[in-house]
Amino acid sequence: MSNNYTSGPDGPSFPGSGVGSSAISRREVRMSNATGALPSIQTAGAERSTTQGPSDFEQMVLSLHDLFEQDRQIASQQDSTRCGICYLHFHVNELHYRDEGFYVCPNCEHNLGNLHVPMLRRQQKL
Repeated sequence: MSNNYTSGPDGPSFPGSGVGSSAISRREVRMSNATGALPSIQTAGAERSTTQGPSDFEQMVLSLHDLFEQDRQIASQQDSTRCGICYLHFHVNELHYRDEGFYVCPNCEHNLGNLHVPMLRRQQKL
């Protein structure tokens, strides 16, 4: 009866399983790199040109900036409170107080539907 297990300086390996080989190559890469970190993955093909206009990521950042600016303006007003789901500020008359003990904006209320959401902390009803 033959035992195909072999042990070498790089740890155990099993013929045909590929178990020792991937660990060896990772180890060799780490040893050849001074920081021990794996090298970065190079992108294949042409790089994306930045002269074509704002990317999706840039548009998302600008959109979030506008959203948070609007949120800060509403939060500074006396009759505003947060939605218990998305945490954005709204005027109290735009929010609906749910039986679970929190305010919900129209968008979150639509997305929740009849789903019951237990909350650890109740919002004070204004």
